Amino acid sequence: MNEIRFSVIVPLYNKANYIKRTLNSILHQTFCDYELIVVDDGSTDGSFEIALKILGSKNNKYRVITQPNAGVSSARNNGVDLSKGEYVCFLDSDDWWEPGFLEEMNRLIDDYPDAGLYGTGFNLVKNGKKRKAPIGVDDDFDRGYIDYCQVYAKNLCMPITSSSVVIPRDVFVLSGKFREGITLGEDFDLWIRIALKYPVVLVNKPLANYFQDVPIRDRATRKLRDPKTHMLWNLDYLEEEETRNTDLKKLMDMLRANGLCRFYLSHQYHKEAMAQLAKIDWNNVSQQSFQFYHSPLFLERFCFKMRTIGAVMKHFFLRGISNY
Repeated sequence: MNEIRFSVIVPLYNKANYIKRTLNSILHQTFCDYELIVVDDGSTDGSFEIALKILGSKNNKYRVITQPNAGVSSARNNGVDLSKGEYVCFLDSDDWWEPGFLEEMNRLIDDYPDAGLYGTGFNLVKNGKKRKAPIGVDDDFDRGYIDYCQVYAKNLCMPITSSSVVIPRDVFVLSGKFREGITLGEDFDLWIRIALKYPVVLVNKPLANYFQDVPIRDRATRKLRDPKTHMLWNLDYLEEEETRNTDLKKLMDMLRANGLCRFYLSHQYHKEAMAQLAKIDWNNVSQQSFQFYHSPLFLERFCFKMRTIGAVMKHFFLRGISNY
């Protein structure tokens, strides 16, 4: 039996402004049976040195290692490979936990020992303000089992994020870990593989904080990724299951409709997007999405361009006011 309850893995890449807050939120947990492994993914802004300074003088339950830049999935997987805990959890290097996160997760595991995926509610933090994120469950839901696909498909609000999850070590390994070829949606790719085989348990308390004040230029979700690295082009293994599982089919159709918009409008990846859109049962998506994809393409491209120009103008206008 493993001696350590939790292995906390922090993948770190160029987050010098945030890593201190992240690490302090772990060091101040009310439940102390854990080890902490920070995996620096080739940072160039001094992040590694900051983490080493914070943790280097601690005991051997805290480690800071470095690797050549290989992406967040590689950093997480390598951290788990070096860890010893019964359960693994991840905290992105600009997010942070409330002090009772690990204590609550330990209680959840004791109450539901058969689950393969444990999650908590979380806050969205933007412009310095916290708000509880909608996670698909009813307001009066406290804790217990959820149907992951059904809950997620309600309104496309994530029930679980990479900073609000705990996974039994054996489940993580048997499920294939994070796929390192995917750079957008790699967490969902793992969650869905687990959720289709194991029970999922959720506690409806916002015990993690999902930071959204990262500068716009640095947000991965704003970049038009090569489809080869996007999870929507890497989920063919689910298609047979989609024919049997109506909740999964609805969720996947909604994710396709929601996630393919910019690819569909682009000239570079339009054909690739059309191939994925052909898989959708349009009865599963909103009327708004249906109309978007069935309107004249030139009109949607024009509207998107105008919205983009408007957003840029608004950004410069607001920045001008703040500098005045």
